Amino acid sequence: MPEVENKADIKENDQQARPEWGSKWEFMFTCVAYAVGLGNVWRFPYLAYKNGGGAFLIPYTVMLLFVGMPLFYMEIAFGQYASLSPVSIWKCSPIFKGLGMALVYIEGSIALYYSVIIAYIMHFLFASMRSEVPWANCDNDWNTEYCLVNHTGVLNNETAYTPSQEYFYNEVLNITDGIDNIGGIQPKLVAALAGVWLITFLVLLKGVGSLGKVVYFVAIFPYFMLTALLVNTLMLEGGVDGIIYLFTPKWDYLLKVQVWRDAAVQIFYSLGCCAGGLITMSSFNNFNNNIRRDALLIPIINGATSVYAACVIFAALGFMAAENNARIEDIAEQGPGLVFVVYPEAISKMPLPSLWAILFFFMMSILGFGSQFSHVETVISSIIDEFPGVLRASAARTIIFRAIISAAYFLAALFMVTGAGMYILNLVDASVGGLPLVIVGIVECIALQWVYGSRNFSENIEDMIGIKPALYWRLCWKFISPVVLIFVLIMSLVQYVPIYYEMPLAEGGTYYYPDWCIALEWIIVAIPILSIIGTFLYTYCRKGGFQALQEASKSAWDWGPEKERNIFLTTSEEPPLYRCKSELSFVGTEINLNDLQSGNTNYSYQWNDIEEVPTGKSKENSVLSKPTWN
Repeated sequence: MPEVENKADIKENDQQARPEWGSKWEFMFTCVAYAVGLGNVWRFPYLAYKNGGGAFLIPYTVMLLFVGMPLFYMEIAFGQYASLSPVSIWKCSPIFKGLGMALVYIEGSIALYYSVIIAYIMHFLFASMRSEVPWANCDNDWNTEYCLVNHTGVLNNETAYTPSQEYFYNEVLNITDGIDNIGGIQPKLVAALAGVWLITFLVLLKGVGSLGKVVYFVAIFPYFMLTALLVNTLMLEGGVDGIIYLFTPKWDYLLKVQVWRDAAVQIFYSLGCCAGGLITMSSFNNFNNNIRRDALLIPIINGATSVYAACVIFAALGFMAAENNARIEDIAEQGPGLVFVVYPEAISKMPLPSLWAILFFFMMSILGFGSQFSHVETVISSIIDEFPGVLRASAARTIIFRAIISAAYFLAALFMVTGAGMYILNLVDASVGGLPLVIVGIVECIALQWVYGSRNFSENIEDMIGIKPALYWRLCWKFISPVVLIFVLIMSLVQYVPIYYEMPLAEGGTYYYPDWCIALEWIIVAIPILSIIGTFLYTYCRKGGFQALQEASKSAWDWGPEKERNIFLTTSEEPPLYRCKSELSFVGTEINLNDLQSGNTNYSYQWNDIEEVPTGKSKENSVLSKPTWN
């Protein structure tokens, strides 16, 4: 057996072969870029508007304090201590390796559809580079007779559409009437998608070595753009009214369970918890990096950015409402529609629309890439860490592998740039961005704080930063966070609504997915769950659990008819010896009553096959034979 020193040397050599961040700032800016993404711009503003305006900040803050920040701290501490990616890191408790696979599955799925959203952004970015933005009027080939520039309403008993709606759905997406009608591939989106994956590959060419140099710009630049956009919209009529509308609290919403659930899910989605990215990014840290500082600063920066981005969006909505003499609640849309329909329409009515469109979509592309780089690096690093001897054998081999992953992702994403692509994207987003994250969070808390042990985990943190985590963190990890997540899980199941997609061009403004898509949604949800359960059972059986189950399934020593069982009820001081009566047997090992009762024997015997050795017989002649059929 190798000595401990040899094992340590092997571990040290393995760590030396693994890249690290150039400085603590590279890690911090990467986490900021990873957490501050497109969801801060379109998901949080809509949720705040939908769930009580300013009142939503209360459940959002509570969930940030008791779920988001604790899980963020737990994951970056876990990754930094082991310097391994989400799958390999479960050497601490191999039975939970399936949890690592679930993390990579979720992160990989997000990377797939995220690249398509960035492709939409790139399409808008290049389309904005002209004297007039193409969604400013109704005089284009993709417009219909129902296109109206200045207002929405009813025209000839039909719903009227804005130029931005028709541009996005008819020109960019060329959307079909449903997911059953796949339609054709959109060449412009294919070109944009290819550009997205080329940029991703080039930035991740050398892993964190090249990523660390890019994140300074990726993490900081969007704040300059957000500020410029906010100042511009506040100077327009209705801009301030939009922000006032956003933060006007509706206190009765705090009594709705759905509001608290939405706050918890948004925290997960925004911070990137339980998706593997935080474990991967922190695994490249210096062992003594101050993770406690990072666990406090980064979630607060992320939350503040969400609020700041909401101000930018709703200032524009207020301006647009004033321009169209409409109510803000009649203008706001959910998800991508907020970024690709509502905000572009507001930009088209601003002075210098092309300039502001270029700045806005360039900012959105930076936000998207900032998160996408970490999504993809998580998947790549997880595979490389599983097969380091093959994939780290040379720099060329690692680069080729990264190119293969990027190409495979590009090909897989082509389904999402068809006429039915938005339906597919929405299906994947809704499936992996909800229940799987919550379930993974619950299992992660159980695995690290109850199985691996809260004390062990706290000591690991002390080894890194010299201080054990405070009682607040330990209570959240072990009790508060998992309880809150279980509550969110239960409410998600109780309040489950079959997947749908809000789209103005659909009948009634909403597209409802067919039954087979509902089944597919649950299959996508089940895959990470089954990976956890399946790997758990496989490891349990492989480590002797199956043999233990077999032993536990054998008949008890006193199993049999009562009249025959009575022969074992003896009061003799010395336990009698027994032997097998069967002719179909061979001589085995002698056994006494105590051993037979306790099951302390390698053989199992039937009652009618055993007889007591007559008194006075010598020990040498007292044997118990094993039947050949046992």
